[in-house]
Amino acid sequence: MSTDLFCEIIAGERPAFTVFSDEVAVGFLDTRPVFKGHVLLVPRRHVETLADLTEVGPFFERVQAGARAVEDGLQAAGTFVAMNNRISQSVPHLHVHIVPRQKKDGLRGFFWPRTKYSDDAEAESYAELIRKSWNSPSA
Repeated sequence: MSTDLFCEIIAGERPAFTVFSDEVAVGFLDTRPVFKGHVLLVPRRHVETLADLTEVGPFFERVQAGARAVEDGLQAAGTFVAMNNRISQSVPHLHVHIVPRQKKDGLRGFFWPRTKYSDDAEAESYAELIRKSWNSPSA
């Protein structure tokens, strides 16, 4: 089994602000978010690229639910959903970025400014909003 950073988070060996977890996928806050509430959704089973993913339908059902949860939980106007395959893939484990968006938020193209949470309590507050929405009946 691979032991990349995301596999360690999935195994509970590394802390993360988890917003979703089931037999298919795990979602957690990005530690260097484009905007606060930026979620990374990863397959529970280690796969490196989209071509390696066998559970495409079930995984993307979770991506869809995650986008809904980020919008609803954070009252975002929309989301930016993206994935890198090998190039610019900072961790060799498939992951989808679900980034909350507001009109005129400053995001332009693929130049992603990064921000930080002021502390763990602030990160947890964002995670809790998304977690509650992800697990709600409408998600």
